[in-house]
Amino acid sequence: MSEKSEQQRLSVFKTYKLYVGGKFPRSESGRVYEVSDSKGKWLANAPLSSRKDARDAVVAARKAFGGWSGATAYNRGQVLYRVAEMLEGRRDQFTREVADAEGLSKSKAAAVVDATIDRWVWYAGWTDKIAQVVGGGNPVAGPFFNLSSPEPTGVVAVLAPQESSFLGLVSVLAPVIATGNTAIVVASENAPLPALSLAEVLATSDVPGGVVNVLSGRTAEIAAPLAAHQDVNAIDLAGADEVLAKELEIAAADNLKRVLRPQPVDYAETPGIDRMTAFLETKTVWHPTGSLGASGSSY
Repeated sequence: MSEKSEQQRLSVFKTYKLYVGGKFPRSESGRVYEVSDSKGKWLANAPLSSRKDARDAVVAARKAFGGWSGATAYNRGQVLYRVAEMLEGRRDQFTREVADAEGLSKSKAAAVVDATIDRWVWYAGWTDKIAQVVGGGNPVAGPFFNLSSPEPTGVVAVLAPQESSFLGLVSVLAPVIATGNTAIVVASENAPLPALSLAEVLATSDVPGGVVNVLSGRTAEIAAPLAAHQDVNAIDLAGADEVLAKELEIAAADNLKRVLRPQPVDYAETPGIDRMTAFLETKTVWHPTGSLGASGSSY
């Protein structure tokens, strides 16, 4: 054999980037931090997001909100289902990343990935049904139709769970966008790689740019400007500890953000609709029916 053929091939290391406005920028600060597996082995350098990255993500999410919230619920369901299709095609990659991130065996990591894909499908099925559960006609005393319907809150900051890097991430992200909101996701600080890879799936699915924006780095550093931002309408504190959650809730009160406090959650269990309804507003419309006589209604 020739000397060249005996040389060991160098593998191509993956460069992880942020996902903002449908593009993959590096942090504007140029900073990175080392990400290691459960045994301390180096895996990659992840972008260390700055306050400027957080503000850029809010601008992108706000720009995308009109189109995404204005899409039909059925169309949003199709888009979420397409994400599940793309995840299925990259199942092996996510199995490796989840195994490294959470210290799981390959079989257990595969089960987590399967559950995550199923979770996307579950929320995809809810997009055009949630309005029927939380909305409807209201009985009122008077000649009126009184109808309530849910509408998305707006731009939602989501602090992904720290321990469940993939299933937990999707469990807090999917309900936000399923109901027409746009999201800025702060990935797990110690295990951000599955979230950054998910961004690649979103970019190659039918999710419009800016609907989901993914940031990695120090959770407290990124979350502080998001909680205080006047153009963020709500925040999910799933990935914050008790001290940080209290600080962020105080900051969020400045513009009356909706706040979903951290709580113990078994992400392996089938979720209810609480995370969808947490980021919905209710619009009620009154319409006169005309005179109501003893012989019947007149419209």
